Amino acid sequence: MFLEQVSPLALSSFAGHDFQYENSTTLLQISIQMNSRVPTGVYDMKLSSPFSDVVAVFPGQGSQHVGMTQELYSNFSIVREIFEEASDAIHVDLKKLCFEGPEEILKLTENTQPCLLVCSVATFEVVKKEFDFFPGAVAGHSLGEYSALVAAGSLDLAQTTRWVRERGLAMQRAVPPGEGSMAAILGVEDPIILNLCKKATERAIEARKLQPNTDQQVTALVEPANFNAPGQIVIAGSCDAVQEAMRLIQSDPEFSGGKAIPLQVSAPFHCQLMRPARTRMAEIFSELTASEQPKPLSCPYVPNRTGSLSKERELVLELLIDQIDHPVLWRQSISLLLNSNFKTILEFGPGKVLTGLNKRIANQLSKNCTLRSISDTESFKILPQIFKSNDTHSGG
Repeated sequence: MFLEQVSPLALSSFAGHDFQYENSTTLLQISIQMNSRVPTGVYDMKLSSPFSDVVAVFPGQGSQHVGMTQELYSNFSIVREIFEEASDAIHVDLKKLCFEGPEEILKLTENTQPCLLVCSVATFEVVKKEFDFFPGAVAGHSLGEYSALVAAGSLDLAQTTRWVRERGLAMQRAVPPGEGSMAAILGVEDPIILNLCKKATERAIEARKLQPNTDQQVTALVEPANFNAPGQIVIAGSCDAVQEAMRLIQSDPEFSGGKAIPLQVSAPFHCQLMRPARTRMAEIFSELTASEQPKPLSCPYVPNRTGSLSKERELVLELLIDQIDHPVLWRQSISLLLNSNFKTILEFGPGKVLTGLNKRIANQLSKNCTLRSISDTESFKILPQIFKSNDTHSGG
């Protein structure tokens, strides 16, 4: 998430740096300390089909662009059917939004979320139908977790489209305009990020005591929001606390070697300031009937909140609520999958943001794996070769 907003030049300046990170247990422990309920399922992934070691992943906000999935819409009836179903569910012309924009309307989070959901699910369903494909596991970044759960057969598309529309509205309304922000921090290790956020929050609180501003409606705080990849973590919080963190990166020797890049976002996602959005989603989920509850998953998924494999449908809604105001453990999730005998990760939907992150994670782990972005018919051409290779690995 948000990787495309970090300039290639900024990223390249860290390309040769040998970052040293603790293993995924570190952030899983942090997750547990933050009162996460970790799924109990433990999976020994045995390669029993051509696709058992393939993971399908789904992007979050930041991957959208005007014209996304238009080519697939023109060529596959299943895509047109999916767009129609999702559009009818929220009474919004998602085809027009995705294909025509304009960009300033598409990037509004209440529009971005259902648009990305429908594009990602539609792309997945084409590959599923054309190649008789079904993955060994799924995962999604933030909003993408909803797409992953639809792909795994646990959530209904129409219902989920309504949910993510509401999610987008609630996240936008959670913080008044201009009071929250986010920044990408490059070249700083996970434990140091936690200390950076602690120091920046303390400094912002002290500054408010010295110069009270009655216009500020949100608490002064900054927290890790996305653990995206080695050398790239996103922080989120009140504008003053995020600015303090960026100043500390420049001036405090403890954070030397790091770089801070402000992100152009509409709200500070995945931090405590999103609690009103969390409350709203909890209200929506509490009103579901028995028939509207998540269905059994056809394959394991990796919740953002825990970074561990799960098929426990009883926890799906709880973890979707929890992820709204807690960090996305993407690096930990992909590290777990690559260390669990999965050899191929396919990103379904617009852009290549997750594939870029996954490459950095795989390189840090010295993993030899196949990582591809699947978004149009041109990208489909590599799939027979990938699936043939997986068939060989599985002994099929």
